[in-house]
Amino acid sequence: MVTRTLTAVLHKEEDMYVAECPEVGTVSQGSTVEEAIANLKEATELYLEEFPLPETEKPILTTFEVGGNA
Repeated sequence: MVTRTLTAVLHKEEDMYVAECPEVGTVSQGSTVEEAIANLKEATELYLEEFPLPETEKPILTTFEVGGNA
């Protein structure tokens, strides 16, 4: 099995953390950040058993700011 480094994007919805992997499209949740990531890892591993990803370069991940009334 090839080890890959994937991205986890998390956000909080009420009392749960939702984690998603943009490279694969898998989504999971948990009551803590750690649980959400562990559940996402499990879901992604199961997904990749059926639908392996082709070898690609790692995406560039960054952040940016926008102005507003937030």
